[in-house]
Amino acid sequence: MGGRVIPSGGVVLRAVTDPRARRRHGIRGRIAPMSAPGPVARTVDRLATRVLGLPGARTGYTVRTERVPVRDGVVLLATHLAPDTAHPLGTVLVRTPYGRRSPLDVVSARTLAARGYHVLVQSCRGTFGSGGVFEPMVHEVDDGLDTVAWLRGQDWFDGRLATAGLSYLGWTQWALMTDPPPELKASVVVVGPHDFAEVTHGRGAFTLDDFLGWSAMMAVQEVGGPLRRAARSLTGRPALRRAHAGLPLVDAGEALLDGGAPWYRDWASHPDRNDPFWEPRRVTAALERTTAPVLLVGGWQDLFLDQTLHQYAVLRGRGAPVALTVGPWTHLQVAVAADVARETLQFVDQHLAGVGARPSPVRIHVTGAGQWRDLPEWPPPTAARTWHAAAGGALLPDGVAVPAPATRFRFDPTDPTPTVGGRLLAAGAGVRDNAALEARPDVVAFTGEPLAADLEVVGEPTVELDHSTDNPHADVFVRLCDVDAGGRSRNVTDVLLRLDPDRGPGPVRLTLDACAHRFAAGHRLRLLVAGGSHPRFARNLGTGEPAAGSSRTAPSVHTVTGARLTLPAVGP
Repeated sequence: MGGRVIPSGGVVLRAVTDPRARRRHGIRGRIAPMSAPGPVARTVDRLATRVLGLPGARTGYTVRTERVPVRDGVVLLATHLAPDTAHPLGTVLVRTPYGRRSPLDVVSARTLAARGYHVLVQSCRGTFGSGGVFEPMVHEVDDGLDTVAWLRGQDWFDGRLATAGLSYLGWTQWALMTDPPPELKASVVVVGPHDFAEVTHGRGAFTLDDFLGWSAMMAVQEVGGPLRRAARSLTGRPALRRAHAGLPLVDAGEALLDGGAPWYRDWASHPDRNDPFWEPRRVTAALERTTAPVLLVGGWQDLFLDQTLHQYAVLRGRGAPVALTVGPWTHLQVAVAADVARETLQFVDQHLAGVGARPSPVRIHVTGAGQWRDLPEWPPPTAARTWHAAAGGALLPDGVAVPAPATRFRFDPTDPTPTVGGRLLAAGAGVRDNAALEARPDVVAFTGEPLAADLEVVGEPTVELDHSTDNPHADVFVRLCDVDAGGRSRNVTDVLLRLDPDRGPGPVRLTLDACAHRFAAGHRLRLLVAGGSHPRFARNLGTGEPAAGSSRTAPSVHTVTGARLTLPAVGP
């Protein structure tokens, strides 16, 4: 099925033309006529072409607002950039909750329109003039399919369709691919999730900083003008930190949100990923159904990295056409990466215009080396190399006698181990100096000797931790760092796991996030073990009570008596 065709006449047409009907159907904002880009827009286009290293523009374009009716009578507004050519190359659909004038969306849409593509940038329901109420993820399947049904009725649509966009704009693409329209020829999904239950609770702990912060942004994104929004970006972080510290978790968050983002309580209060609540918030079926070529773009420090790599594995496993690029980026850095702009245009050109070809299926950036690698698939062949934690905070390679450690630390939920860098949505993400973290008494470190030769690690490191606690309600956070010759320790990859309180004896096995990193000769490996990483992950209160609504806490004493770090190494 491709979605029910909805006529443009009748009550929906009156909703577009009659002011009272427009209000009744929830259409907001001024409807703009068709226009050509002005001098400022043309200057921005030329600057973007130069900065991003794109091929020159092929044509001019005009801009107009379109009104797209969907099955429940709501009308969604869209900006249509139409190329000034008798031979357009196809249509690119971008569905966004962030506004059709978002600088990033404007630049990418103009880039494509100036190279011969119709581009439709549509505001998701309940945002920036579109009717209805915004409820994250819930309506994107139907609204996306109905938008394609509307496209079929436009005389400028020639049946060649691509989708593109990052983050939530990636989600809207996966939503469409749950019932992929036959016109879909390519999708460029940049750091786009498909399973929001996994995103919010996949490690057992709620990803507090990412999704309280995102909810706070969404609650006020249409309030005030540019200056007021800029001021909020400067003052909002302290208020967010206060909310992170508050208990109960949901009440503290809702005090910050002040009536906005009503979904936040439900997200935080449904820790069971199998709860039916999450069904409309996951579109995993798309991974099994889509047949059009997909370009996946991720970042080693992006919060959705694990979802991007899972998407690749499923598509690759069923023989679907898929390409993968993973760069050294955080979530916010991906948005402004020139490589992403170039690869998006190249992929759309290849599959809609039949021009050019991607040089390799997989392209990854090796951090620490500052180099890109072309690969036939992910992950590449590797050989396991193992190190063991030892007494005195040592980390010794296989084949060396290892005196067992017996290290204890105390995790206190009233002073939780803080987040330092890593795969975050917000500023402060990415690679950071870990000195302050490593100096805390609730973090233990095991450090290797200087490496005699370069060590390139590509894939998912694992840790087997001989570990116990005096409180069954506990988390474990493990991080791998690269310590340079000057002693500075920088994070490479990590993982948090909320331990099963009914677990039996035996080691805890943890799979760290994938990485591609070169530890240079003379550098040292460092393994950190802690009881949390707050506020990236909501702290474990230590009582077993529902985390969203509790304020009672209990500390836990962790004992580490062994650890085996296994790295997937490439080369000699």
